[in-house]
Amino acid sequence: MSIPLLSLTIIFACITEIVKGFPETELKGGSSHTWQKLLYCLMMRCAIIADIHANLAAFTAVLDDIERGGGVEEVWCLGDVVGYGPDPHQCIELLRQYNHVCVAGNHDLAAIGKIGISEFNPDAAAACRWTARQLSPEDVEYLENLPLVIEKEDFTLVHGSPREPIWEYLTSISSAKRNFAYFRSQFCLVGHSHMPLVFSLDETGTCSSSQFLTNIGLTLGKSRLIITPGGVGQPRDGDPRASYAIYDSEARLVRLYRVPYDIDATQAAMVKHNLPVHLVARLSYGV
Repeated sequence: MSIPLLSLTIIFACITEIVKGFPETELKGGSSHTWQKLLYCLMMRCAIIADIHANLAAFTAVLDDIERGGGVEEVWCLGDVVGYGPDPHQCIELLRQYNHVCVAGNHDLAAIGKIGISEFNPDAAAACRWTARQLSPEDVEYLENLPLVIEKEDFTLVHGSPREPIWEYLTSISSAKRNFAYFRSQFCLVGHSHMPLVFSLDETGTCSSSQFLTNIGLTLGKSRLIITPGGVGQPRDGDPRASYAIYDSEARLVRLYRVPYDIDATQAAMVKHNLPVHLVARLSYGV
């Protein structure tokens, strides 16, 4: 029976990481502990989250749901931890408590002055200026050090798109098809649009798109995929529930989840801090 290329890639990556941490004598002996770590790596589950947007109630609800489902070994965050919402420091602080990787989003960089806000609409710009005043020095340092692109196993992680990691929205087949040329891995995970979508490029070069639905697991096969897990803190697909995905390396499956959270609590906190009314209202409708 042949082993899929993705499985071989994962196996090689896991073995490489594991052997770095063991003395040569232990590796030669083939201890059970070594092989237990290898098996653990091969059966890894990862949470895929994007666009937390300083919404602590939504982020906490997602993390609680992940724990109820059996937990994960690592969290993959696709950027925009801050912006729009009332809890930027708390969300950064909570994310850092988990074993995670995170790429930079446009709101993350704007909040620390690494990019301007001229491209933001007035409400987003006002929220960004408020966010900047809430960040601790540690928060700023964390955001400053976020990379634009991360490669994990056979996945490329970016916020906007592989072609333009900060600004480009991937919502159409035409833009997605062009972006497949800008990453080498089989799969790419993106945020920014706040909409759960899947773009597929098959062996004939045909690109198609579909909604990423909770009742259908996404099997990782031969096609190249660009996957968007939706938004944790500000969904925009007409469903106000927080959105995230789980990647199961053993099952070769990515599954989407939606989680209700205390929207009223987030809105009350936003009103307390005088954040723009439109940003408050949109959370009720998931737009």
